[in-house]
Amino acid sequence: MINLITAVSIITLCAVDQLIKLAVKNYLLPLGSVVIIPRVLELKYVENTGAAFGSMSNNTFALSVFTSALIIACLVALFSGKVKDKVLRVCLVMIVSGGMGNLLDRMFRGTKFFCGYVIDYINLLFVDFAVFNFADCLITVGCFVLIFYVLFADKFKKKKVKKDD
Repeated sequence: MINLITAVSIITLCAVDQLIKLAVKNYLLPLGSVVIIPRVLELKYVENTGAAFGSMSNNTFALSVFTSALIIACLVALFSGKVKDKVLRVCLVMIVSGGMGNLLDRMFRGTKFFCGYVIDYINLLFVDFAVFNFADCLITVGCFVLIFYVLFADKFKKKKVKKDD
């Protein structure tokens, strides 16, 4: 049952990402950008050939291969039953979903297979930062929580055990 929930979650999050990007391409591309909250948030159409937040631009094929390998490794871990911890499972689902969303863009957007671009659209106006998308948010939050949890999980588990005594 947990594998079914995992698969449905990944498919759903990836589909949400792709639907948002489709809407952005259809409705935002003709406009270029739309300010949502002045000096805070803008939706801005950007075709990103790099990795998260615009890094490693023009290395799309290498990024696609690396992303594919990482997704496969995470999927093997998730569906092999090796990841039993719920927090770790949710983190991997977020990372895989975001990775797949951006990988689908790289595979099918552009003129060459695996060498396309990712549609980015979230632009924070109050800070000098790259334009990003929902998939980037999934990856970033998933990685941040994963790192935090791995570093500090033992402390939380020890406190819980002490409370249970």
